[in-house]
Formats: sequence, structure tokens, C-alpha cells
Amino acid sequence: MEQNIIEIKGIYKSYGSNDVLDNLSLNIRKNEFLTLLGPSGCGKTTTLKIIAGFENADKGTVICNEKDITNLPPYKRQVNTVFQKYALFPHMNIYENIAFGLKIKKLSKKEIEKKVTSMLKIVSLSGFEKRSIDSLSGGQQQRVAIARALVNEPEILLLDEPLGALDLKLRKEMQLELKKIQKELGITFVFVTHDQEEALTMSDTIVVMNKGVIQQMGTPEDIYNEPANSFVADFIGESNILDGVMLDDYKVEFSNRVFECVDKGFNKNEKIEVVVRPEDIKIVNENKGMINCTVNSVIFKGVHYEMEASEENKKWIIHNTKYAEVGSIIGLDIYPEDIHIMKKVLINE
Repeated sequence: MEQNIIEIKGIYKSYGSNDVLDNLSLNIRKNEFLTLLGPSGCGKTTTLKIIAGFENADKGTVICNEKDITNLPPYKRQVNTVFQKYALFPHMNIYENIAFGLKIKKLSKKEIEKKVTSMLKIVSLSGFEKRSIDSLSGGQQQRVAIARALVNEPEILLLDEPLGALDLKLRKEMQLELKKIQKELGITFVFVTHDQEEALTMSDTIVVMNKGVIQQMGTPEDIYNEPANSFVADFIGESNILDGVMLDDYKVEFSNRVFECVDKGFNKNEKIEVVVRPEDIKIVNENKGMINCTVNSVIFKGVHYEMEASEENKKWIIHNTKYAEVGSIIGLDIYPEDIHIMKKVLINE
């Protein structure tokens, strides 16, 4: 069993009458890439600041390596933070920016040079030592900010939406770069984002938050394929979410039809919600599938067509490489393993 490097226990945080975190408890494992994911205002950045020591919780404790750090100031924690605004020193060159923290620690010139040179190599900026900050691209500036944080050898690196200011192509490149750096150094990364694709691409573990409450925690595959509730299903990628009734183990009714599924353990005739991902719907000829519907719109997305179709008062989103004309009637097939059943519960939204 992997060791927990951070344990957050029963954290509450309010700003005036606004409750930001509501009894939040979370374990973060050593050498893990964990992402806090959720919409604006869900409490993910506040959680990060409490770990860093920039915010104090109203109630609860933060444990690091089995020591209570709840009331420790930021500079006494083995944690460094990289923000969306990199806060680099414009009057210093790249080498001086990265070396800044080491000089504060009064390391020898030789040791500083060794550490900075090594870090420049890791972030692919060797030979850039004397370049000014203003001469760098956004992605290069972000690498300098990461190098400045990592050169101090923190046990944990906290990243608060550090890719938010980058364009799409550079953002995708930096996602892979960050994951590579984290694996190479074996440091625990705690990453904050509202970008679902970013979280799925980079994380070992995703924590989905809403209104200060953890909705689900798991691997990217678990979060995507087995959402715990309709909020998670809707927030992580596109989904068709329908009301249904669990007639029996492996048998569900929705869209006025009975389907076989792979879920069990529900009460007979229990009202549930059904999730079907758009890419899991198969298009067949009219009257050849389980459902007939009319195509309302078709958008080409590069690798697939995104279609909106309707049957009676229900709408379906379908992702398929097969083209269908607007106005045409198509059949839909949904296999048992592509039907995910969720309990119908009221969540904190």
C-alpha cells in the first residue's frame, strides 16, 4: 500500500456567509499526480491554498508525512506552488530566476550552478541561462516557473491552473511535458484545473468537486466510465443522461424500452439515472436498432461527426465516424456494457 504524503481531515472553510469547503477529507499518495477538478467556485483553489499554508481552515487538520502542519507558515512546509501568473522576476535572467530560492538558502555558488544546470536540462531549457524573461514564449516562461519551484526539491508541487494562459497547441504540449517531469522526478503533484480533458490526460487520480464537496475520486478511467452521479457524468465529457427504472438485475427500462445492462444490486423497479456516452452509440439503418430517431443537426469535428437526434421528446448526442443527413431517420444500438446505471440522488449542486 502506497504511503499517504498529505492527509486532509474534516476541512471547513467559509468566506462570510459563503461556505467554500464543507467537511472535506482527502488523502494524497506519495509520488502521485492528483488533480482537483471542478467548475469555478467549487473550492479546488482554496483546498490548494490550505495545503500550501496561504489560507487557514476554519476547522479541520492538514497532515504531511504524519506531522500536523495545519498551523505551520508556508515557508516551513515542504511544498512549492506554481500559479497561473508565473510571477517571474523581469529584471533577472533565466538562471537568476531559477537560482533565487537557492541563494536565499545560502547554498554555495558551485552547488547552485549544479542544481540550476540540472533543472534547465529537465525542463528542456539548456543554453537559455542568460536569456531575459521578456524574450520567452508563454510555454518557456511556464517551464522557468516550474524549474524555480522544483529546484528547491519540494516533496510536493502545487499547480494552480498553470496552463490557463497558454494557447491550445502549447497547452497540450505542456500537459505531456508536466507529466513527464513528474514521473522523472517522482515528486507528488497536486494540480488544479477546470479543464476535463487536461485532468484526464495528466492525472493518476482525479478528485471531482462541486460546491466544496467531493463528488467522486478515482482514476481517469473510473471517473469517465463509471461516474458516481449526474454531476460527474455531465461535467466529465458529454453524456446522454436519462431517467429510467431498474426492473431487475441486468435489466433496465428507459426511453420507453427495456434494455439489458451489466449493473446489479438495485431494488426492483428502483428509479435510477442512465448514462450513455455519445461515442458508445452505434448507428444502424432505420428500424434495425433499439431506437429510431430523427437527425436534427450534424457538425464535423475532425475525427468524428457530432449529431443531435431526437425521438419523441428525448434528445440524443451521438459521436460517430458515419455521416447521417439532417432530417433522416436512423436506428441506434446501445450494447449492455455501454449502459451505466446511477442511483437517483440529490447532490449538492
